[in-house]
Amino acid sequence: MSYFPFKLSFPSFLSPSRSQSKPSHHNPAPYSLLPKMQAQEIQLQPCQVQTTPQTDQKEPINQPSPSSLMDTSNLLPPSRQTCTVPKPISTAKSSSNKLKLIPLIFLIYFEVAGGPYGAEQSIQAVGPLYAIIGFFIFPFLWGVPESLVTAELATALPGNGGFVVWADRAFGPFFGSLMGTWKYLSCVINIGAYPPMCADYISRAYLPAAAGPGRSVAISITVVLLCLLNYTGLSVVGWGAVVLAVVTLAPFVLITVMAMRMLQPKRWMVQVEKKDWRLFLNILFWNLNYWDSASTMAGEVEHPEKTFPKGLSIAVVICSVSYFLPVMAGTGAIDSPPEAWVNGYFTDVADMIGGNWLKYWIQAGAVLSSIGLYEAQLSSGAFQLLGMADLGLLPIVFAARAPKFDTPWVGILLSCIITLTISFLPFEDIVATANILYSLGMLLEFATFLWLRMKYPDLKRPYRVPLGIPGLIVMCLFPSVLLGYVIAVASRRVFLLSAVLTLFGIAVHYLMRYCRSRGLLKFTDNEGLEDEQTEQERIVLGDEEEINGVV
Repeated sequence: MSYFPFKLSFPSFLSPSRSQSKPSHHNPAPYSLLPKMQAQEIQLQPCQVQTTPQTDQKEPINQPSPSSLMDTSNLLPPSRQTCTVPKPISTAKSSSNKLKLIPLIFLIYFEVAGGPYGAEQSIQAVGPLYAIIGFFIFPFLWGVPESLVTAELATALPGNGGFVVWADRAFGPFFGSLMGTWKYLSCVINIGAYPPMCADYISRAYLPAAAGPGRSVAISITVVLLCLLNYTGLSVVGWGAVVLAVVTLAPFVLITVMAMRMLQPKRWMVQVEKKDWRLFLNILFWNLNYWDSASTMAGEVEHPEKTFPKGLSIAVVICSVSYFLPVMAGTGAIDSPPEAWVNGYFTDVADMIGGNWLKYWIQAGAVLSSIGLYEAQLSSGAFQLLGMADLGLLPIVFAARAPKFDTPWVGILLSCIITLTISFLPFEDIVATANILYSLGMLLEFATFLWLRMKYPDLKRPYRVPLGIPGLIVMCLFPSVLLGYVIAVASRRVFLLSAVLTLFGIAVHYLMRYCRSRGLLKFTDNEGLEDEQTEQERIVLGDEEEINGVV
């Protein structure tokens, strides 16, 4: 790992929080209920905690028995009351669809990257040198902070819905709904870019797919088939991602190895006459974000308190290497000018370096990568809607699962329809709009992370970022500045579209509240839990000594 720009201590990233050093036999952590899909509240009365008799008490009068309950509403400070994982409306009928570490790693990989396909335009925008530097540094300056935030919150509140649950528990249902709107629309807009990108690669081997009715048919068939595949189950999608990752990364490994004998560093110094920094940042950001998307499926992960931190740390390394090395090798091995690097140009690079066989492998890999990207993010979006139904932010119908495969089929169907519509928009507009909506959601997510750390310092956190509040603010500062820049440099058309979609999300929230109050649609009872039970939440203390002493 000599290529790291700074030292990244993975052992500390994987270690549990210090609050877990002493086992507690009184209050199991929220995540411990999830292996059997029982993400429910501990069966205690509000503001009460189980206690054991103290043998050294001088006044044994009215001494509680071991099974008795003691009212602590006047003794415990607000910081001792913790967030709750929403009670799921429906759960998986079988553990066979539970995600394990390996498939989770590659689902995260396809949520974020899926290989260097689509990175070519970054070279066209600013030249080879800046593209190499960008893909070298960006995964760590951006990916590591976002991964750390995701690891802590996904293990502390590991219900389906992920970041929607976090925002709801921090700031209430309105912000949970707004987070859901930004992230869901960003997700479906983002995956709408993959069928056209897939068609770009197909058209290099089959010309009718380049334009006209042939392209429309190719995109439509791709979307429908991928949605049907997603319907078959999360475990199928996860292990399929493992296979797809091996097949799609292998040709780039070969390109990198074969290009070493052809490298000429002076080729990296070729300059672009007019650099397009906005396009470069959008392409860079689009290729290396969505680290938190897998959190929406946390309720489907086996032992999320251990699996999520490991999966995220390994995925960061894989994503960084999968972009940096092929871009460096490709630009250093051939004399193509920067303007030649359009979407799909890695096929030509493969042809020049290895021949037709490698070119066709890259073309096939592009199609398979698009499948992996689409499947991983479609699963994330569908389970996010399921989590929002668990919270009562959406009607209960969104929590419906397919009878045989346990998949949220309503969310899959809705995402398929939206994606099919978006797939015919220009690629640049798709990327920019998805980036703005995602940026708004991430700014809210960083605020949620900091607020939950301050509001609930004693919340059980199986993984805890080893920093205090000042350190966490610094950690979130660079990504927040970057997010602000992404929003600021957006074109007027993209900015207007994002504003309209935000207003649409706000309108949906109040429409759902109206339908709930009038009984027009059926909702779960979890909506507004924070508002109704501000001081009545489940108590979780870290150590036995704290319980006995009621600190």
